[in-house]
Amino acid sequence: MAAIELEDLTKRYGDVTALDGVDLTVRSGEVFGFLGPNGAGKSTTIDILLDFVRPTSGQAAVLGLDAQASSLEVRRRVGVLPEGYQVYDRLTGRQHVAFVLDSKDVDEEPIDAMARVGIADAADRRASDYSKGMRQRLLLSMALVGDPDLLVLDEPSTGLDPAGVREIRRVVRETADRGATVFFSSHILSQVEAVCDRVGILRDGELVAVDSIEGLRETGGGGETLRVTTDGLPDAALEAVRALEGVGAVRRDGDSLAVEADGTAKTAVLDAIEGAGATVLDFETESRSLEELFLAYTEGGR
Repeated sequence: MAAIELEDLTKRYGDVTALDGVDLTVRSGEVFGFLGPNGAGKSTTIDILLDFVRPTSGQAAVLGLDAQASSLEVRRRVGVLPEGYQVYDRLTGRQHVAFVLDSKDVDEEPIDAMARVGIADAADRRASDYSKGMRQRLLLSMALVGDPDLLVLDEPSTGLDPAGVREIRRVVRETADRGATVFFSSHILSQVEAVCDRVGILRDGELVAVDSIEGLRETGGGGETLRVTTDGLPDAALEAVRALEGVGAVRRDGDSLAVEADGTAKTAVLDAIEGAGATVLDFETESRSLEELFLAYTEGGR
């Protein structure tokens, strides 16, 4: 059974199309990164999964249940850390977590849920006294109540310091280790790259790519950058490198070059540089980062 199944999902607001025929399957037990620039339709998708918004057409299923017809059951089995959610300043952290425990009919102590994210010592303080990072941890503890089958994280690192970011990664790993699914939407691509099994990329309401990061590298044009340092780089060397088969973008930084090249072209790049009269002092190969792949898919690349 898929954790999330979207079929021809479309959402229009008047003349604006937020989602345009999206088909997506998120497998049970995987950590799935959901990416896209602002306005791409990520939040609309999450809102439809949680029945906060109804689609114009198409189908959305969560944990084998219709997201609209069975929304109450879906919410009992899903934990959500939403973007921009506001806590209630007059309530304590304990009261926030107790409310979720009651709504999901979970037999657990609030302090235990708060201890999982490192804020048990603040359980009886009002949320108005919490820092931004503590509020985010509080929301995360609420999302983890009852060990949900699906954990939806929408920009989970907002307001967190490096220790809090590590905590998010730990929670994601622990959730996946117990067999649950994590649907992870974030603009901090290094975090997505660190924890996700696969990613999907939205652009203007359309799903333009779904694959592992390595798969995106392979389909995105070789996926490697050759960085070459020389003792002096004549213009003829740049022209020779750019003319090679298997070479993509070529960027110069003083006497160094960054060349996107497939595996067969890397040796030819070095030969072309030296053939133009430069001496290669050093070189290294780097896989394209998720950020570079993201830009290729979202800025009209592929």
